[in-house]
Amino acid sequence: MSTQTSRVFIARLSGVPVFAPNGDQVGRVRDVVVTMRIGAQPRVLGIVVEVTGRRRIFVPITRVTTIDVGQVITTGVVNLRTFQQRPSETLVLGELLDRKVSLVSTDDQVVVLDVAVEPSRTGDWLINKVYIRKSGSGLRRRGETSIVDWDAVTGFSLAEEGQGAAHLLATFDKLRPADLAGVLHELSPKRRAEVAAALDDQKLADVLEELPDDDQVEILIALEGERAADVLEEMDPDDAADLLSELSPEEQERLLQLMEPEEADDVRRLLAYGDYTAGGMMTSEPIILSPDATVAQALAHVRNPNLNPAIAAQVYVVRPPLETPTGRYIGVAHFQRLLREAPSALVSGVIDTELQGVSPDAPLNEVTRMFATYNLVSLPVVDEHQRLLGAVTVDDVIDHMLPEDWRESEIATTTSGLSDSGLSDSDLESEPEITHGP
Repeated sequence: MSTQTSRVFIARLSGVPVFAPNGDQVGRVRDVVVTMRIGAQPRVLGIVVEVTGRRRIFVPITRVTTIDVGQVITTGVVNLRTFQQRPSETLVLGELLDRKVSLVSTDDQVVVLDVAVEPSRTGDWLINKVYIRKSGSGLRRRGETSIVDWDAVTGFSLAEEGQGAAHLLATFDKLRPADLAGVLHELSPKRRAEVAAALDDQKLADVLEELPDDDQVEILIALEGERAADVLEEMDPDDAADLLSELSPEEQERLLQLMEPEEADDVRRLLAYGDYTAGGMMTSEPIILSPDATVAQALAHVRNPNLNPAIAAQVYVVRPPLETPTGRYIGVAHFQRLLREAPSALVSGVIDTELQGVSPDAPLNEVTRMFATYNLVSLPVVDEHQRLLGAVTVDDVIDHMLPEDWRESEIATTTSGLSDSGLSDSDLESEPEITHGP
């Protein structure tokens, strides 16, 4: 293997593109796998690469031809089997960053900010340097940082309680919630709980919505009651209801009691409906306006960057009150139509009154037919008095049409996916099975 730089700090590799020899991008680096050795520097086994479909695969270090801080180049022939960590393996970013270890010379405790790998004379890549921060003293908020040899610190092999996550999260700072959820899913339960605890409420809520049910429940239960309630309040009501439905009735009620009454009421209403009904899939917080609102006001709501794109695609016009359940549902103003109207025009003059709502008890097959027939991105849900209860969005419909474990299951490799990654069917067929680890 050749390198552009002889020493590489692992945190700087996070998100770096991985290329095949012909220049096609295979994916991006998400972690580095090492084996810890008693009395010796850890040896790099390979890298975890995220490919098309957010699937993570293992690329042995023997399949890496070039590595530097700007790119990683492989032989172009890799195994697309989903990576699964073995007990003898350690993820550098996931498990070593933020770890507390001790300096051999002074026994002072320090925090690991990063580690560096370098090729040895035998061709193996080894961790040989550790970037550390000492404890602050006096009026200094942070201690000084330094780079020391691997054998200058001790404690990596010891179990640690309460490991921080600040530097790990800084490494993945630019990841979207769905991608960060993929990172959390690959971590051990202990590390997953530590990272979740370090996220702010809104970010954790966004990530929880992208995780498999088991991971969601595990993280929520590990949080303190008040913190868990705060995170549930930041989630979309339908997602919060879906998560609470996985808990026992006693645990549901305990968390609902800790939530703000208005937030809890929205979730309680959604919990009353079946999972595969319009009521069970809907959000109770679509964009709702009165008939005398202007197009400018409607567009101001649509511009909210925190809104799901499907929610922002249209505005529901109702008689007061404007909180669900609202007054009588009148119609919907589509985003494209709003863009063509004068800002001072009233939304009541541009609404589509022919889009009828569905009952909250409407089953999934009826809802999907409505979406397919009228090419919808969201659908109003109304009660028997034509009061708006909420809206079902296309992403929630798709979510309920997929198998329950779709977030965890392997994503089948398609011809187009292989083309995007620079790999061909013949590459896979001719490649013998590659296993990771010694």
